[in-house]
Amino acid sequence: MSATRAVPIYSANDIDKTVAWYRDVLGAEVTQSFEQEGKLVGAAVRYGSVEFWFSQDDFAKGKDRNKGEGFRLILETEKNIDELAAGIKERGGELTMEPTDQEWGARIFALADPDGFKISFSTPMAGE
Repeated sequence: MSATRAVPIYSANDIDKTVAWYRDVLGAEVTQSFEQEGKLVGAAVRYGSVEFWFSQDDFAKGKDRNKGEGFRLILETEKNIDELAAGIKERGGELTMEPTDQEWGARIFALADPDGFKISFSTPMAGE
């Protein structure tokens, strides 16, 4: 088997709120939106070549489930992690982990989206 691309699709409790958070707090570009009967039901956002998709949850499995439990997405970047984290905090984001050097040679910070999906931003440390 061979794959050339992976696109995570998250279900959102409130897709308008979720897409706004990715756009306004994380700085993603909204590249597609899907509507049914005038309501947003799906969207795609992009950071460089990385794309995420969202769909409005139909709540068939309940409204109170923890969607992000047991899952973390790591976005690797060449950008300055401390500057990225500061910008996210300035735009209203709350970090669950401040920028920290890791023993495996990366500097990372972490946060969770409005639906509890965990995201870490990582960059190799200088000289690693």
